[in-house]
Amino acid sequence: MSDIPTLAPCDPGALTPDELRTLFLFEKLTDEQLQWISDHGCTMHMPAGGMVLREGDPATQFFVLLSGTIALSRRVGQDDVQTSRTEQRGVYMGATQSYLRDDGVPRTYMGSMRALDDSDFFVMSAEDFGWMMREWFPMAIHLLEGLVMGMRSSAAAISERQRLQALGALSAGLMHELNNPAAAASRATAVLRQRVAGMRHKLGKLASGKVPADRLDALVELQEEVIEKASKAPALTAMQASDREDELGDWMDEHQVTGGWDIAPVFAQAGIDIDCLDDIVVKVGSPELLDQAIHWIGYALETEQLMTDIEDATGRVSSLVNAAKQYSQMDRAAHQWIDVHGGLKSTLVMLNHKIGTGITVVKDFDRTLPQIPAHPAELNQVWTNLIDNAVQAMNGVGTLTIKTYREDDHVIVSIGDTGPGVPEELKKRVFEPFFTTKPVGQGTGLGLDISYRIVVNGHGGDIVLKSQPGDTRFLVRLPLVEPASA
Repeated sequence: MSDIPTLAPCDPGALTPDELRTLFLFEKLTDEQLQWISDHGCTMHMPAGGMVLREGDPATQFFVLLSGTIALSRRVGQDDVQTSRTEQRGVYMGATQSYLRDDGVPRTYMGSMRALDDSDFFVMSAEDFGWMMREWFPMAIHLLEGLVMGMRSSAAAISERQRLQALGALSAGLMHELNNPAAAASRATAVLRQRVAGMRHKLGKLASGKVPADRLDALVELQEEVIEKASKAPALTAMQASDREDELGDWMDEHQVTGGWDIAPVFAQAGIDIDCLDDIVVKVGSPELLDQAIHWIGYALETEQLMTDIEDATGRVSSLVNAAKQYSQMDRAAHQWIDVHGGLKSTLVMLNHKIGTGITVVKDFDRTLPQIPAHPAELNQVWTNLIDNAVQAMNGVGTLTIKTYREDDHVIVSIGDTGPGVPEELKKRVFEPFFTTKPVGQGTGLGLDISYRIVVNGHGGDIVLKSQPGDTRFLVRLPLVEPASA
């Protein structure tokens, strides 16, 4: 432990006012002010390789570099990313915002600083530096506070507005998706009511006593056979169905079935062929009863088809509701172990109206991936932002590819599009707050910033952009284990 470089004890008064004046930060101050700083500051030495300050620790000191070389870094997932390296005398870092009024939020270092070689610093406590700034430069502090608070308020307001817009768009899309199956079920129910009434009418005629009991039993048995055959019939193409309708219509005309061309499509859709109709003739036995028997069986087939349509429509409604519950994570813990594919699929369902028919969706999922610790509702917001951006980049035409795979101790979710790509000079700015390439009013520039903070700060992961024309991918790295506590 003794080999780890540490800051040397503070040496009070090591810099005179004249020496302080050589630092660009203090060059315009008066002799009295420089003396005060000299009295309240000290110098510290850090051997090469030592960590001067660590990201996330309480911001208690303000540092000014006197000599040496330092590197600043930020924590991204499990990695430390160097943001700058400098040997410029007079640069400052540390408790740089200690002059702001106390808003109850603990002030911590926003990054880490390491000495790359032997380095010396002039150091002030955060309390002294904050007092000095507020007392000596009140107007500047008011302006800086207004700027900082204004940016925070703007970011919060726009972020809230963006969430409301996203919620409105998703709600509108969900209502649109729900309306189609609901309307289909309503239409099928109305038609079903008519067909059941017609079937009761035909059954009444068949059972009026003019049909022998054995023939009526045979017809009922025949109806069940035809319905069972229809349930197992293979689906026909549009051309095959058209040809089958023509064949059945001609047959019904030859056998003097009334309204045969109206009934033929029902039989064709049910997979009934000429051989089945000939079998009906044999079992009916009486040419006089054939017309009523064909209509009766036709009503039975149509009611089965309508009930299938209703079942499909209500099943679609149920799946949409389940997708909405999965997306919103209603009645679920905020943090849990999840399969990332559930959130991806529910997000695709919720955005189906935006994706449209011109975009092909390719899902290349690794189903062997283990569950990961996450805040699923927040991750769904990330998937929404990334998929929505991909769809807009393709302008309604292209291929959206969502791929999942494992890389070391991380799950990777890749969301790619075949749009024009992101220019090289903009790649480094896409995660900046308020940066957007969309026209005014169509983007806030916070979608990727929010996504970045959710993945990096909230989950200990990372987002990487890889882009070239025709192939743009956002790679989201999520750890397989809980991030270590600070």
